[in-house]
Amino acid sequence: MNEQLLDNPEAIETWISDAVFDGYVRYITEFQEITHRAGKHFQLQEWAQQDQDAIQRLALHTAQVQTTVGLITKTLRPLPDQRGTWRAARLRYRRRIAQRSDLDLSETFFNSVTRRVFTTIGIDNDVELRWFGASTLPRSKGEDSPITTWTRTRDSAAMMRSILNSYGFDAPWADLDADARRVAARLDAFLLDAWDNLDLDGIDMLQPVFYRNKGAYLVGRLRYMNRVTPIVIPVIQSDQGLLVDTVLLTESQASRLFSFTRSYFFVEWPKPSELVGFVKTMLPLKSISEIYTALGFNQHGKTSLYRALYRNLQNSNDKFVRARGTPGMVMTVFTLVSFNVVFKVIKDRFDPPKNTTRQAIRDCYKLVYHHDRVGRMVDAQEFENLSFDADRFDPELLKELLSEASQTVRLEGDQVVVSHLYTERQVYPLNLYLQEMSTDRAEAAALDWGAAIKDLASANIWPGDLFTKNFGVTRHGNVVFYDYDEIGLLENCRFRTLPQSQSYEDEMRSQPWFAIEPGDVFPEQFPTFMSFPSRVAPEIWERFQTVHGELFTPEFWSELQERLAKKDLPEFYPYPERLRFRRSGQPT
Repeated sequence: MNEQLLDNPEAIETWISDAVFDGYVRYITEFQEITHRAGKHFQLQEWAQQDQDAIQRLALHTAQVQTTVGLITKTLRPLPDQRGTWRAARLRYRRRIAQRSDLDLSETFFNSVTRRVFTTIGIDNDVELRWFGASTLPRSKGEDSPITTWTRTRDSAAMMRSILNSYGFDAPWADLDADARRVAARLDAFLLDAWDNLDLDGIDMLQPVFYRNKGAYLVGRLRYMNRVTPIVIPVIQSDQGLLVDTVLLTESQASRLFSFTRSYFFVEWPKPSELVGFVKTMLPLKSISEIYTALGFNQHGKTSLYRALYRNLQNSNDKFVRARGTPGMVMTVFTLVSFNVVFKVIKDRFDPPKNTTRQAIRDCYKLVYHHDRVGRMVDAQEFENLSFDADRFDPELLKELLSEASQTVRLEGDQVVVSHLYTERQVYPLNLYLQEMSTDRAEAAALDWGAAIKDLASANIWPGDLFTKNFGVTRHGNVVFYDYDEIGLLENCRFRTLPQSQSYEDEMRSQPWFAIEPGDVFPEQFPTFMSFPSRVAPEIWERFQTVHGELFTPEFWSELQERLAKKDLPEFYPYPERLRFRRSGQPT
């Protein structure tokens, strides 16, 4: 900054406002540039480049915030009235962004800078751009709208052909007419079953394509009278050209596509809030924070979650209590019954046999953040310096937090200050689900648990702990992993066969009689701790062993490691296999 401006308060205020604004513009410009490349990566099947872009994009917001903070603090620190100067700069910034199409994201960037500059604890109305009330999700009209509406003038197949052809992919279709007929047949069957007729007022399709992994998703909604339901068309690459893989026509099916267990989309549009608003109309149970996060704006997703939490606290009376499930050895986990999120705080000391460190745990969560979650790992959001009224905590929980997590949780007057925590969407702990649900549901969850372990392994993830207490069941019935303190890469494990004992005394020893190196895993031991308690029907465990018995053999894991080394990886589709279109010659 020019030193001549230091004696000019207005010039300083303008400079600070401009510095934050310029930092935001650099962030969003680079974000958009990376997102723009997704279409080319899909058309050229540049999957490795797509993965690298996903990792690079995750780091943009934090990196640019830190750069901006470093720039500003040098100027702000010598000023006698730092907060007054900041308030004036905030007003200028607010005016600067008032007409931007990404107003919500630019506010979040400002607050991220503010909280670091002033090391904010809790909420600081004096310097933040704070609003815990309702906010708009605008709808554009005319040429600026992201929505194109289609009506049926002939048959459904002709309409679907027009829709598919309108996206103008730079890759040829394998058989556009056949795909249009497949989508149309399933669409008509759905309308007859769900709405009792084939009538439609229209199909609203978002113009931007949603890219993720090896798929391109065309997202829209069906409308008839007062009814709305999603329509999502996944497009994949094949040796013959583009193929429609399926069509998703229910809220449940489409909701999984935007799940908190999936990586973020690449979707290009200048007004992200319009996309969020559209998705919200077709997925009303999906929170605003989850939708923003699914679109790649995870920092604003955190802001939306933060606002929703404080709105909930202002309009409820329940207390923070321990979350259901087996108490963790390295974390205290608590929740609000009225808020579908769990809060995870790292303990000061870890219960035996855990042998880890606070930094190692944070590194595990960082691994999950950067890795493809393949629908099997819960997204975790990291927060710092939160503050809550002490009387909102169950006394026993507060006592536990202050005694077992004193490095992270402290009491300041009537406020509980939490310097660091993770939030995750609440799921039903699998160990409780198996005991409390019907036999049919318990068996389905048990079998999906085995499938989840295999999916994680195929994605090069070793959970570390395979206990049912570390997995949960989503509202859609999917089993997911959520306890990350021992997570690692499967490629770093060594799967071994248990050596044969030489004597009865060897077998009776409390410690192994053979050498064990870091990374050694003995799959033959898995049934000892994976089997279900007596309260679960024994036939469920027998069925699990029949379907997933290869999990207990070193050969299964070693062969999987060989496929990983060859990059021979399976596809992870965000919808059930049974929904995929079957074509002659297509492998099952």
